[in-house]
Amino acid sequence: MAFVARAKLLDGDDISRILKRVAHEILEKNRGASDIALVGIRTRGVFLARRIAKLIGEIEGREPDVGVLDVSMYRDDVVARKASPVGVTRIDFDINDRVIVLVDDVLYTGRTTRAAMDALIDLGRPRKIQLAVLVDRGHRELPIRADYVGKNIPTSGRERVKVSLEETDNVDMVEIGEEK
Repeated sequence: MAFVARAKLLDGDDISRILKRVAHEILEKNRGASDIALVGIRTRGVFLARRIAKLIGEIEGREPDVGVLDVSMYRDDVVARKASPVGVTRIDFDINDRVIVLVDDVLYTGRTTRAAMDALIDLGRPRKIQLAVLVDRGHRELPIRADYVGKNIPTSGRERVKVSLEETDNVDMVEIGEEK
């Protein structure tokens, strides 16, 4: 199956503005960056987390810790999903009693976020877990909501939101379309 784009929803400038806003919202809600760490959910969430950390560093003078989280083995649909290689989790800092901001590209059913929380809890006991997403497309299957949302994009169940980032796709953009 191939993705067939129907419309471009965000371009690189839009994504940059969104990430700046999200960085400010994270700082405002947490009264600064002293206790926070960002953990990106592989793959694109990692790049978004790094970008947000850099923006926070520009505002606060110090970048927060950034970790990489692979949730493959924590998913409850691992049998039904197409097999993908298990990636590396790299969190080189203590998460205990910290505010952890999980970062992902798209929030859909909530199952990836649930898996990420399970994986984090196996590594320690954060004081608080928050969620930042570039796109919230709705259709939750679990009672999960993002604390920081770049853009709400209502979709139908058969539509797909595709996030492309410079680091992996050589362009920053968000498109909506279908698999054909």
